[in-house]
Amino acid sequence: MGVLRFCNRIMNWVSSFQLFLFDFDGLLVDTERLHFRAYREALQERGHFLDWDFSSYCRYAHLEADSLKKALIGRFPVLSLDWSSFYEEKRSRYLSLMNEGQLELMPGVERLLFLLTERGARRCVVTHSPRAAVERICSKLPLLHMIPHWITREDYKEPKPHPECYRKAISLYGKKGDRIIGFEDSVRGWTALSQTEALPLLICSDTHPQLRWAQGALHFASFMEINEGKLLLEF
Repeated sequence: MGVLRFCNRIMNWVSSFQLFLFDFDGLLVDTERLHFRAYREALQERGHFLDWDFSSYCRYAHLEADSLKKALIGRFPVLSLDWSSFYEEKRSRYLSLMNEGQLELMPGVERLLFLLTERGARRCVVTHSPRAAVERICSKLPLLHMIPHWITREDYKEPKPHPECYRKAISLYGKKGDRIIGFEDSVRGWTALSQTEALPLLICSDTHPQLRWAQGALHFASFMEINEGKLLLEF
């Protein structure tokens, strides 16, 4: 397919929606591997060896809000005594790794951001990440400033899969009669979106273990694979 024809097909489905909602980590920016490494290194500092591979980490991290915490405490029961302290160690290590590492946008994100900006489409990120981490990532990836609205962990009470964060985004930036579309890379985020009027899309690898729990999800392996025909047919 030629570049012009491909862009026209993307523009066609983009033009069908008025509000675009996005998760952040693992969806727009490839940060999940840094989170995984931060957990492993924080555990290693305490004398624990985490023998998971990245797929195993994602299985817990993307399922429910506290699935990863429960899995790690089950593997290392001593963490239950001071989880808050351990999590702060992990967070600090993640920020250090982020400063040292090469952050990249996920496939297809850059093209989509330009298209949405060209159209003047309303768009908002809804993330569990704290504002400080988001701002640091945006400073390293300036294209993310093309998204004008951000809802971070400080802006809502209930974490995904509760829909509070997405309902807030829709109340702030949606308008009556809008067609709304939302993108998530985790089952818990997709579940949150599914409880709103937005069309929820799950963007993750075709081999991701979480797909077994996302029955009925409209799923694409990456933003590059979203095509006009499938999207409009489902909507």
